[in-house]
Amino acid sequence: MARSEKMEQGHGSSRGFLLGCSMSQAQVVMMLVSTLLLSCCFAVSFATIRRYRRISKVEAKELSLDDITIYKESRLDTRSELKPSVSLDWNRNQGDFVRNCPYQIKIVCMALSLMLCAAFIWLGYLPLECLSGIATGQVSASTSNTTGVLEVFQVYQPVSIAGGADSACNDEILLMDHVFAYSYGKPFVGYYNPPKCDFDTVRINLTVTSKGRQYDRLAIMYLGDAEVFRTSTAEPTTNGIVWTYIKEMSQYNALWKERQKLIFDLGNLISDVYTGSFNATLTAVFSQRGTTIRTADMILPISARKSASNASSALIVPSDNAEIAYQFPSNTARAIVSISACGQSTEEFWWSNVFSSDTESFVNTVGELYGYSPFREIQLYIDGLLAGVIWPFPIIFTGGVAPGFWRPIVGIDAFDLRQPEIDISPFLPLLTDGREHSFEIKIVGLEIQANGTARLSDSVGSYWVVTGNIFLYLEEDAPYSKSDQSQNEPKIISPTPQFTITRLLTKDEKGVNDTLLYSVVAERTLSITSTQSTWHQSLKYSNSGLLNQKGLSQANRQLTSGKIFAAKIGVNGTTDDLTFEYPLFVNTTYGITDTELTINAHMDRGLDIAATGVTGISTYTLTSGPLRLHTRQRGSAFYHSVTGGGSTSAGDTTDVFESIAEQSYHRTVRAINGSVVSDTDGRPQTASFKAIQGILSSSGRDSVRSIIGRGPGGKN
Repeated sequence: MARSEKMEQGHGSSRGFLLGCSMSQAQVVMMLVSTLLLSCCFAVSFATIRRYRRISKVEAKELSLDDITIYKESRLDTRSELKPSVSLDWNRNQGDFVRNCPYQIKIVCMALSLMLCAAFIWLGYLPLECLSGIATGQVSASTSNTTGVLEVFQVYQPVSIAGGADSACNDEILLMDHVFAYSYGKPFVGYYNPPKCDFDTVRINLTVTSKGRQYDRLAIMYLGDAEVFRTSTAEPTTNGIVWTYIKEMSQYNALWKERQKLIFDLGNLISDVYTGSFNATLTAVFSQRGTTIRTADMILPISARKSASNASSALIVPSDNAEIAYQFPSNTARAIVSISACGQSTEEFWWSNVFSSDTESFVNTVGELYGYSPFREIQLYIDGLLAGVIWPFPIIFTGGVAPGFWRPIVGIDAFDLRQPEIDISPFLPLLTDGREHSFEIKIVGLEIQANGTARLSDSVGSYWVVTGNIFLYLEEDAPYSKSDQSQNEPKIISPTPQFTITRLLTKDEKGVNDTLLYSVVAERTLSITSTQSTWHQSLKYSNSGLLNQKGLSQANRQLTSGKIFAAKIGVNGTTDDLTFEYPLFVNTTYGITDTELTINAHMDRGLDIAATGVTGISTYTLTSGPLRLHTRQRGSAFYHSVTGGGSTSAGDTTDVFESIAEQSYHRTVRAINGSVVSDTDGRPQTASFKAIQGILSSSGRDSVRSIIGRGPGGKN
């Protein structure tokens, strides 16, 4: 759970789980020596048996080549290739030596080798869990480096950072090289000066390393008061992790063209227990690619505007009033609002929340649940008029649900949170009248009325981190600069959203609450039209939730889908079509005794986007032009902790990514217990035995809620 202000949590140590074991260099050498001795003994015995069976043929002619192919094929569907064969070629002299060697010596050699292996295991030099992993065929296809540092990654469409040798501008600038240790309320603050060459393309490279024990953290990059990049950190290991993310940033060219105060806010805490700092390096490459992609001429932030005081400009909703006023240039021809919003604390797992009337259903077993239902809507108002809504993607950070899911593959969009867009061009006849107009962002859930029906709530829990940007495209002969503004307000058709809810709380034979069933089905349409443009949304949502075993087990199945249509009316009219779908299934069961804690979790989630006719570089599709994107993550994870002892964590995650944009890209990667076991990408991954050590390193048993932000544990 990416934290900007989170409760303390405990993570346990993983001594090893199947192939997720930790081995020193000495242990590796011991295992190799033992394996070599055993292999030699078995090879000698095998060759001897063959030769005694064919002794007459051996004496009559030279021994033929005996190829023995040794391979291990995983019992899991990893699609990994078979290992190359190992050939044992014995000539006549070697055969004589084998045949003449007394069998007593061979037996003694084999016995000594077996005793040596047993001694190594007994003394702890040869971890038994590593042999267990080999025996089950879970052979890692990933590679490890000499330091054991784990390369963590998000599966996404690769972005080239190179500017090109023939580019008229190819300038790389170091924007930040900073260690985020005790950094709450202390963001990095620097100054950016544009390169002296003309550029049309900007791409950034963020590389982060961390070592020790630490939460995942939320991070936001600002140019002035405008948020331009929202990311989160992975949770480090004792041997260290590293990740790199490259991002297209040309959509913010209007800001890059001028000197800016650069603020990078990554709130972190360091203590005797949580020792991991984040060493972050941020660079930007500026190039001239001759692109014809239109970018905004002005960018106006919807934020707290605190850059003057060297602070983060994020709005904290619902405590902050997320409202601001601007006067638009009269020649504005197109206007797009992007909104960046994610829940934290009681709102991080909003999709698993219950109705507020049910929050105390299992207070004696798991504590108070979080309310306002599993439905959320982000609303944009212009002068009090509804201009568009966003039904958010359920982001899961690297500490969420169960940590074993997210190493080394992080969750969908965890390193780059998308910013959905609302086309407010139909409001331009109103917004270009020379006066200031207000822009407000609200976030709401659902509440049950006295008659049992649901309505939009006035607020939500604590809290959401929110900003927005208004992208303005200017033209000398903008249609609104000369139009009749006697009827400025657009025509808005906004039927009341439809909600169908169910809830059923059952008790056991002793009259104690045992099971809670609840569901939400929602539909909404919104249409806004003016003389020059139109914007239409059609959204659907469903969520079915089940808590049983007195709240110790929870499952949620959710599906959010939508269609968006934007058009510029006229001779040179354009249209943009967008459809999206967010499937989600999460099932978590907690086991709690006086001395032990276990978490068993399963998840299946996805993100599907189809866009046509997109003009400019979208902060939502992350590209320009048409896009077809399908990405899916599924897997299982396990956590076990003992009071006063260690903890273990395991996970099996598969990520399928298919994208057709400017170029097509496909990747399917699977990781088991911190190691990549199959990857169609082919780029080397840094992982394996050492890297998994210290995924969780707790000396005691913490509550589930303190570990993952949801589930049993009482109030935060």
